[in-house]
Amino acid sequence: MTYKNSKPLEGYFTVYMALTMAVMLSLCLVLIEGARSNAVRMEAEIVTDIALNSIMAEYHRELLNQYNLFYIDTSYGTAQPSYHNTEEHLKQYLSKNLTTSDIFLYQYLYRDFLAMEADSVEITRVMTATDYDGSVLRSRAAEAIKADIGIDYLEKIVGWLDTAEGYGLTERNIQKEKEQIDSHIQEYDGTEVQISENEWETVTVTNPTSDLEANRSIGILNLVIKDTQTISKKNVNTESLFGSRKKLDSINQGNYPIKDEKESLIQRLLFQEYLLRYLGYYGEVKKEGLLEYQIEYLIAGKDNDIDNLQSVVYRISALREVANVVYLLTDEVKCAEAEALAILLATAMAFPQISSLLKTTILLAWAYAESLYDVKVLLAGGKVPLIKTSESWHYDIACIFGSAQEAAVIGSEPGLSYTDYLRILLTASDQVTQTTRFIDIVEMDIRKTAGNGNFRMDGCIDRVESRISISSKYGYQYEITREKTYE
Repeated sequence: MTYKNSKPLEGYFTVYMALTMAVMLSLCLVLIEGARSNAVRMEAEIVTDIALNSIMAEYHRELLNQYNLFYIDTSYGTAQPSYHNTEEHLKQYLSKNLTTSDIFLYQYLYRDFLAMEADSVEITRVMTATDYDGSVLRSRAAEAIKADIGIDYLEKIVGWLDTAEGYGLTERNIQKEKEQIDSHIQEYDGTEVQISENEWETVTVTNPTSDLEANRSIGILNLVIKDTQTISKKNVNTESLFGSRKKLDSINQGNYPIKDEKESLIQRLLFQEYLLRYLGYYGEVKKEGLLEYQIEYLIAGKDNDIDNLQSVVYRISALREVANVVYLLTDEVKCAEAEALAILLATAMAFPQISSLLKTTILLAWAYAESLYDVKVLLAGGKVPLIKTSESWHYDIACIFGSAQEAAVIGSEPGLSYTDYLRILLTASDQVTQTTRFIDIVEMDIRKTAGNGNFRMDGCIDRVESRISISSKYGYQYEITREKTYE
């Protein structure tokens, strides 16, 4: 139909717009859905990272305060550690970050464009502090102190260790050697010797060092500490600690593989410096600990301070005996003194044949008496050189008769302190045993604090891998695997 005085209507523009709008609408919908897909993927990754960071932020506060170590305690203050507890915490953080229910009037003012939820949360791998004979813990401890220890200082310690190893200071047993020499001397007692053609005489052989040797029965602490009443008498029950659980094979273990690499000497020394900084020992006690002499516990492994200190002091005394014998054998003057006294005593006993045995026992006794003085100096806060010289030697030969028992005098001469000798003994001890006992100390100290009565180091983790599945009601689903560590 046409109207008068009008032109026919043309519909090509309307058709074009309809086709264009259909294409544009399709494109917009594709872009919107693409944006939704990318947003779901991005939020899934972000929320996963936030949730993992949140569980890592739940590190044990008391462990950090006392030992500068970051670990998640998977018991969370309960009686039994479990990685499933950490899974639950991880799931809670994911859910809280995916929901919109905490937004004010969210049902009226906000529409959830993504509508996401966590379908499954699984912790697939963990690494505990005690894994691989404690190498994980040793590595973290070394990292905690590495920045504070200069390489020059570590090289000095290496020098001490080389000297100790070169002379066998921690291996040779001078007391046993002396006992064998004294036994040979005693064999000559009562021997009959011919003094004339028809006359024989029974010889009485007396060991000139017998009085000094009798002092050993008093006990090493009574010989080197003036007032033994000041010694800590604390003790601890170790039945519930890591070392006892390890013997029963009842400890938690992670499932991370670890590189089978031998720990370097520098790393071992760093771990020892960590121990000396955070644990107590004689002269630098940790009053709040169940044991005050904790470094001594690492070396000796006894359940009380007295026995631990006694064992360590005995070992230092034995080390000093070896070092003093090494020096005496190089001092021609002192060797000549010992030989002259031995000949005099052997002649007086009418048995000159034993002069060489007497010389040896005199030198060993001299070294023992000097070692007692050395330990007195160390325990009083002084220093003693690893290998002495004539200037740093204290006693004269008269000390072998057991009369030199005066109190130690602390000089200003250079040398090694009691702490330095502990360093040598720590290096000489088995590292796995040392680490096990360190874990015992950590557990006993942490359990003294509020809410940590059942604390276990084998329930603490510092590396975790999780597999998380997140879906959206719009049909999207993502599975994400993430790993977090305190490194």
